[in-house]
Amino acid sequence: MQEPVTVSEFGPEAPPPPGVWRRWWRRQTPVRQDRFAMLAPLAAVALFLAAIASAFLYLRLEEMDREQEAVKRDVEYAQQRVRLRLLERQEQLMRIARDISNLEVDTEEFAGRAESMVIQYPELQALSWIDERRRIKASYSAPSVPNAHLRAEGTVLRVGETETMYGLARDLQQPVYSQPTAGSDGTGMLQLHVPLTLQGKFGGVILGEYSIDGLLRYGVPADVSAKYAVALLDGKGRVLAGTALPARNPANLLPWATRPNEYEVPVSPVGNGLVIRAQAYRTSLGVIGSGLFWLVGALSAMTAWMLIGNWRHTRRRMQAQHALIAETNFRRAMENSMLTGMRALDMQGQITYVNAAFCQMTGWSESELVGRTPPFPYWPESDREQLAARLDDELQGRTTTGGFQVRVKRKDGKLFDARLYVSPLVDAKGHQSGWMTSMTDITEPNRIREQLSASYERFTTVLEALDASVSVAPLGSEELLFANKLYRLWFGVQTAGHLQMVAQAGVPDHPRSDESVDDVDSFVGLPTSTLTAAQSENAEIFVPELGKWLEVRSRYLNWVDGRLAQMVIATDITPRRHAEEQSAAQAERAQSASRLITMGEMASSVAHELNQPLTAINNYCNGLVSRIKGKQINEVDLLAALEKTARQAQRAGQIIQRIRSFVKRSEPNRTLSDVTLMVNEAVELADIELRRRNVRLSHYVAARLPTLLVDPILIEQVLVNLLKNAAESIDHAQRPAARRTVELRVVPKHVEAQPVVEFSVQDSGAGLAPEVMDRLYEAFFSTKVEGMGIGLNLCRTIVESHQGRMRAENLYNGSEVSGCRFSFWIPVSGAPNPLANKNAGVTA
Repeated sequence: MQEPVTVSEFGPEAPPPPGVWRRWWRRQTPVRQDRFAMLAPLAAVALFLAAIASAFLYLRLEEMDREQEAVKRDVEYAQQRVRLRLLERQEQLMRIARDISNLEVDTEEFAGRAESMVIQYPELQALSWIDERRRIKASYSAPSVPNAHLRAEGTVLRVGETETMYGLARDLQQPVYSQPTAGSDGTGMLQLHVPLTLQGKFGGVILGEYSIDGLLRYGVPADVSAKYAVALLDGKGRVLAGTALPARNPANLLPWATRPNEYEVPVSPVGNGLVIRAQAYRTSLGVIGSGLFWLVGALSAMTAWMLIGNWRHTRRRMQAQHALIAETNFRRAMENSMLTGMRALDMQGQITYVNAAFCQMTGWSESELVGRTPPFPYWPESDREQLAARLDDELQGRTTTGGFQVRVKRKDGKLFDARLYVSPLVDAKGHQSGWMTSMTDITEPNRIREQLSASYERFTTVLEALDASVSVAPLGSEELLFANKLYRLWFGVQTAGHLQMVAQAGVPDHPRSDESVDDVDSFVGLPTSTLTAAQSENAEIFVPELGKWLEVRSRYLNWVDGRLAQMVIATDITPRRHAEEQSAAQAERAQSASRLITMGEMASSVAHELNQPLTAINNYCNGLVSRIKGKQINEVDLLAALEKTARQAQRAGQIIQRIRSFVKRSEPNRTLSDVTLMVNEAVELADIELRRRNVRLSHYVAARLPTLLVDPILIEQVLVNLLKNAAESIDHAQRPAARRTVELRVVPKHVEAQPVVEFSVQDSGAGLAPEVMDRLYEAFFSTKVEGMGIGLNLCRTIVESHQGRMRAENLYNGSEVSGCRFSFWIPVSGAPNPLANKNAGVTA
């Protein structure tokens, strides 16, 4: 036991010397000395009794902890049993709900399953099938359920009955337990709502009703019920089922036994609405009959009274000591944990203090630095005059507020850059005792700044050397944030060129509101992530001031100051545009030449076709002349002969007009064209060549085809070329008369979810060789001796210019090639053609 210390004239901090106690003891009377001498054994006895009381209290607390742990363990075991029982019933109800959702269970089978479950599990009182209109489709209840709680099939739930849980199960689409309630007849009920899903929609619930008394009776193990008073409570602590022990008399409780020997825990998955509680039956003696308790209490009070004085004084001393130690440790830890080096100088420039960070930066220890005078060891030899002048300015009070940069030498000789800040050092009395200097290593920031400067210089050099104009301007402002050399050469340093390119390219811009007078971004606060993450927009424009065609690409970006800006990159594409125009003109001339070549190859057939109406006209005229000279013709015969002569002349004129329109060179003219008319025109032109080669043509045009936005002459050129090639392939293969057929089909299709019209020409020739298939569309490649090799190349060019595709494939009869099929499709760009039905059909 610590010897008590009193406050005397010697001060609160220092105890009195031993001689004082001896003098005080000698001044006491013998009676008093004997009395004080008796207190020693009494104190020893008090300490002994206190030890006994402590041991009694310890054993009693240990016993109470063991009892409490036993109650807790048994209650948690009972809660797990009840929880598993609820989860098993929940899983069974979810299985029934799943079968109902899959339309595998009707009301009769549901009633049978419900009856089986209610009989098998006594805690389950009723099962009901409720549809989405809160109407009971099927229900089964245990015989013990009162008539007032029975649910009749076909009835609707009463207003307010389970309405909250029913709506919660419908919204959450998962099983929901209701808050258990105690009935008026003393029977508590717990409801479980399991939602039904019919064809992806809410289809009602399966309502299961549990008896809380049944859960307690069949869910709690018998050994737990025998050892404790077990009860199920609601969220407000009211008993729903089971028994509860009466409250104990506080007068009989020990001071350390205020906690009742009971434990309660919520029952999941119901939650805090259902709590299971167990109370241990009383097995110990009453507090009043425990004499040992009162003896220990009295001795403890005496001991506490004797120690209280010494404890108070000792506590005050320890508090002051701990505060001093904590303050010292805090200041030392703060100084040692700082990354900034600290150095203190007296008024003469001598180092009086350095922290750990300063020593770590310089490499010199505290003992090597404290007490040193200028020049200091961490001064580089080449900078000593400059640093000495700086130190003199510090000592004279001429300090710089923003600090200054110097070079510092480490102990190993290496140099680093540092920034120093100087401030006066004032003591506790308010007098300046020196100067405090803080030092920060800025070697890495300087290196990063130099790298950034070099990177910016490289970036600027690259942009200035680009052969494209680059400009950046904020939205809603006429300020030019950036412009490279080519932009300045074209448009100067104004934003007019940037805005002109944006306007001509059709990119939306947003001028700043006239009402705003502050030079701020009008888009502050708006989400710009979608704009800056979008792909760039391209456009080709012509700038009259420059006389150039420019390809303009623009995109949005966040500028360095946070404003939303628009970057425009313009590339000079004037040579490319000229090349494209020349290429288009050459393609047009090639198309006209191809049509002339086609008609040249068909010249003999065309001459034969024209010879027939001209011969008929000659015969009709000679016959008329002979009969008129012999006066053997009347007016009726004369009119009939003249009408036949006129029809033959008209036929010859139509053939010549069709050929002239086909070979006539004209600018491409895309219009909404009727597919059937184009096919008929092409068939009439190609039919001359097919009949000359003794090839039979059959064509099919589907009904109700939409109109196509095409140049009809070019599409007819493709069809004529394919039909003519098919006839030549059959003729070259020397097929017999029965197999000399060409089929033309025009049908609607969908290619990659896009509606198209497909044209296919199928022949019965010898097909295409593999080496020919690889070079089929190559310019100036032909399998014909007299061919020029531009027909199929032009055909594919024409089709692709109409956003279509063309392909060729061989047809097989087993392993033998039985023909070839060329097909191409054109995307639909018009409404369905009402005239397509009139000319649709099959022609042989």
